[in-house]
Amino acid sequence: MATTEQEPTGAEAPAVAFNLELNADQKDIRDWVHGFAEDVMRPAAHEWDEREETPWPIIQEAAKIGLYSFEGLAQFFADPSGLTLPIVNEELFWGDAGLGMAIMGTSLAVASIFGQGTGEQIGEWIPRCFGTPDDLKVAAFCASEPNAGSDISNVRTTAKWDEAASEWVLNGQKAWATNGGIADVHVVIASVDPTLGARGHAAFIVPLSEAKGIEQGSKVSKHGLRASHTADVHLDDCRIPAGHVLGGKEKLDERLARVREGKRTKSQTAMQTFEASRPTVGAQAVGIARAAYEYALDYAKEREQFGRKIIENQAIAFALADMKLEIDASRLLVWRASWMGRTGHKFENAEGSMSKLKAGEVATWATERAMHILGGNGYTREYPVERWHRDAKIYTIFEGTSEIQRMVIARAISGVQIR
Repeated sequence: MATTEQEPTGAEAPAVAFNLELNADQKDIRDWVHGFAEDVMRPAAHEWDEREETPWPIIQEAAKIGLYSFEGLAQFFADPSGLTLPIVNEELFWGDAGLGMAIMGTSLAVASIFGQGTGEQIGEWIPRCFGTPDDLKVAAFCASEPNAGSDISNVRTTAKWDEAASEWVLNGQKAWATNGGIADVHVVIASVDPTLGARGHAAFIVPLSEAKGIEQGSKVSKHGLRASHTADVHLDDCRIPAGHVLGGKEKLDERLARVREGKRTKSQTAMQTFEASRPTVGAQAVGIARAAYEYALDYAKEREQFGRKIIENQAIAFALADMKLEIDASRLLVWRASWMGRTGHKFENAEGSMSKLKAGEVATWATERAMHILGGNGYTREYPVERWHRDAKIYTIFEGTSEIQRMVIARAISGVQIR
């Protein structure tokens, strides 16, 4: 059919704004972190997994080059596209998830302070979360409890205001805290007004070296991420100054007053931190999945059975093709959510939860496929895919189980309070 107008071609074509090409800074940071992951983390991964101890020498190496530092994290976060932080996490967790969590575990507490703290609190406490290369510190975000994991509204740790002493008094038990009990800075979610449920929560800064009444409980012996310290934290009449509530006491009092009057407020204290961190957690899962895929691909191209490379079998080749497909799709969801979060686009359809859900499930699936491709070797500790499989599973559980993520997404797309 003849037309009177033609589409512009060649030099006449309009400029295309959409671009998935990483810029020079992003590529440089990616390659820098990848080098650290390959040269420092991978050779040490098996040892620290077996030891189940905090890998202070590895964290120190990261601190020496600025990878573990307030300045480093600020640089990653400052990228206006939002992509540098997930890129860094993917590379670190490609190196090793346990060591990666030991390095990045502090960032959850930092995210809470940055997202909810005053300018003065941010300036005072975030640098203390890291310390210096010669005096390393870590931080812990303490939200979960023995009876309050996915059900964050069931938090029973209390924070009561002592008017006479002008102090907060915290009592309760936190569970599954990364760096719990060994952190210099603990960010603790506690209930100020239990009658308000999750809307009565607040976040408090509890410095281990200054506050009395805080101590480590049982250290958790885990299936995966074994180089990352996880423990219970006990708070027994733990007293902290008035200014240690994130955002300030005056702002907290105003918010609680609005809630009591039936007015709407911003999201729950703990959920604000989780929602902001979900794409980053998704990036970690992508790193694990990619490590397993790349190892299985190399193995399949070298391993011979029945007189030919096993990659020549459709079953193996198709499994690897599916792994690559799912990993790339997961990364795109992570990048989209990271870009949206950084540029102020609202998660209308729970895009942050989408990214974490997809990446976490792909990581568990891809590492299992890698074990199958390696056969019996994949089941032994002489090969790393067994460790990656153990590390991956937590990504369908922590920071919101897969079921919770599906519920969040379902509520967002339907507008219905699904239970």
